[in-house]
Amino acid sequence: MSILEEKSATAKDLSFDVKVSEKEIYEHLNHIRKSKDRNKFKLIVAPGSCRKCGFAFKKRERITKPGRCPLCHGELLEEPNFSIKKEKAP
Repeated sequence: MSILEEKSATAKDLSFDVKVSEKEIYEHLNHIRKSKDRNKFKLIVAPGSCRKCGFAFKKRERITKPGRCPLCHGELLEEPNFSIKKEKAP
């Protein structure tokens, strides 16, 4: 969480930084997203996009990297970026 408070990063970047698998990173990100109210943090997800046609996955609920573009069926995709924002106290 401390890395994401300082800068935005992809799951691959986080995996490299903390030396755990991307799969485990996604599990932690899901946990952070679900427990945001309790911890007073909000997980910000900048959606991935297709490098071929530019389609952005804005309405995607899953935080994992998509496998293929729904428009052009291309597989060259930008990964989503994650960051954490502290929520202000009332």
